[in-house]
Amino acid sequence: MPAATPEPGRGRPAADFSGPDSGSGPGKQPGATTGGTAVDPLGARVDALGELLGLSRTRINPDALAETGELLERIGERRRLSVEHTVVALAGATGSGKSALFNALAGLPLSETGTRRPTTARPVACAWQPERAAGLLDRLGVAPQDRYTLRSARIPAPTGGTGGGDTAAGSADFGTGGFRDTVMDAAGGADPWDAGPAGGDFEGSAALPVGDGGCPAGSRLDGAGGECAGGTPAGGTSLDGLVLIDLPDHDSAAPGHRAQVDRLLHLVDVVVWVLDPEKYADAALHERYLRPLSGHADVTVLVLNQVDRLPGDSADLVLDDLRRLLDEDGLAVGEHGEAGAVVLATSALTGHGVPDLRAVLVQIVAERTAAGRRLAADMDLTASRLRPLYVGEGGAGLTDPAREEFVDRLADAVGAAGAGRSAERDWAAAAREACGTPWGRLMGERTGAGAGSPGSRETPTSPVRRSGPGSTVGFAGPVASRPLVGEAVRGLAADAARGLPAPWAQAVRDAAQRGGEGLPVALDGAARRAEPGPPERPGWWPAAHGVQWLLMALAVAGAVCLIVRAVGSIELTWWVPVVMIAAGGIGGPLVSAGCRMAARGPARRYGQAAERRLRDAAADCGRARVLEPVAAELMRYREVREQFAVVADTSPRAPHARNSHSAQSHSHSSG
Repeated sequence: MPAATPEPGRGRPAADFSGPDSGSGPGKQPGATTGGTAVDPLGARVDALGELLGLSRTRINPDALAETGELLERIGERRRLSVEHTVVALAGATGSGKSALFNALAGLPLSETGTRRPTTARPVACAWQPERAAGLLDRLGVAPQDRYTLRSARIPAPTGGTGGGDTAAGSADFGTGGFRDTVMDAAGGADPWDAGPAGGDFEGSAALPVGDGGCPAGSRLDGAGGECAGGTPAGGTSLDGLVLIDLPDHDSAAPGHRAQVDRLLHLVDVVVWVLDPEKYADAALHERYLRPLSGHADVTVLVLNQVDRLPGDSADLVLDDLRRLLDEDGLAVGEHGEAGAVVLATSALTGHGVPDLRAVLVQIVAERTAAGRRLAADMDLTASRLRPLYVGEGGAGLTDPAREEFVDRLADAVGAAGAGRSAERDWAAAAREACGTPWGRLMGERTGAGAGSPGSRETPTSPVRRSGPGSTVGFAGPVASRPLVGEAVRGLAADAARGLPAPWAQAVRDAAQRGGEGLPVALDGAARRAEPGPPERPGWWPAAHGVQWLLMALAVAGAVCLIVRAVGSIELTWWVPVVMIAAGGIGGPLVSAGCRMAARGPARRYGQAAERRLRDAAADCGRARVLEPVAAELMRYREVREQFAVVADTSPRAPHARNSHSAQSHSHSSG
């Protein structure tokens, strides 16, 4: 059966991944360049995520942000370690053949295989050119005794030496961080698959010679003249920079194995899922791993192992069903040159399909972008999880109508309209007093002495102390209506929180509530300070007052003349005193009526000024105690929303696809 052609990977393009060599890190400024290199979009997203957490820690439950903080730590750790290496993990269920496939790729029996379940209890690592890879394995927690290396024997001579030469495994410290040298190719090949007929040493065993056809001994696992487990002829492409990890079984019954797998799957760059014909549809695999990581198609390879157990064309049918399940999981599979996860069929026993898998790994390692793509996919997954916390429904913010309604309610709470009407009446009463007839004022004073003048009665809607005649007492108790103030604050909070995500809506409501606690007392003081003073006396009031006294004097003079004529003391035409009395008696009320009409406009303006002054005082209190804190909370949300847009990275990008030419050539050759 011909080996299946690897499917190119789908997803985002390779993210720029800057490590120690480029001087970039999690704190690198977005848009910065190093040595003329391009900007680091992943660094910009990491910086934005850090800002996002800083702005959100007091607004969002820390438990909801715990995984995000762990992601930042993982990104920082990975970016500080070697970018020249790509960490690839072989993961799978019990009995799927992970360890056998691991040994086939390495060309040596490094990981224990057998019928005992589970066989792999600890992760086993093999590094090609292990220099600077020790930090990666320290981060993964791979024990020193489980670290192996495949590297070239062309080691630079020590200072003062005579040049390179063959070096026995483990005979010198080459700075490999505790690796166990397993192959030292005397011919200078990079690894067993690139080597010609040469020998090497394996820790704790005799020398492992290279067999017929250039295959290392033990790599021809079929024992019947089949292809090499690695399949690449001498002089093939190198895997230098690959760190291959054999993980424990994700469904192991042994305690701690699943926890190890879950932890390591968050730390590696690429995951190769090794499936077998019996468990490829296992619900635990799809629901626990493949479905949640459906956005990681770029760094996912799926290998249907043990296809030698399937008769006829059954392998193709199983592969088709596997692709169907992956489509249901949302994990895109690359077909016909499209981007997506790679799906292969292999047999570690016969070596079938192993060259295709190796070709895919060669390309992944050569690109040196898998780590960046993995971290970018992690950022995408985190952004999707954080979206409900940072993205609401529709537009958010405090509109001008909502502000105006809040101020209107506060004005009602302090009785601004009633205060304006009261002030208008005060001014009109003062005008009546100044321009009224003298006898009318005398009668009013006598009436006010017993029951109070009409101008001195306070209305329950007016918080303003009267300043007119008879008005000597202002309000000493609360001025603002507490229920109306509470309703105004709640209404503003509801308007401001509309459309916000739940944590930010609650933050807005809390800010409004804190400001509203002291708002009634502040409104009381503002209302008292806004009480209008005594009305200013316009110039025509004294003139009208003088006219009233002249008319009264005229009427009195006419009455005196009429009395004197009646007693016969003087000779006077009778109508003259009558006219004088009529002019004085009728002229005074007419002047008073005219003054009242003339006073309507100024009184209205005086009342409007008093209402406006009290309204402005209430608005200032509401702005300082409620509106400004709410606006600050909304501004913080806008900043957070901008940072989240950078984290989500919604800008369009070209898809990334792997070149499968080399793998296809292996498929054709194996066919």
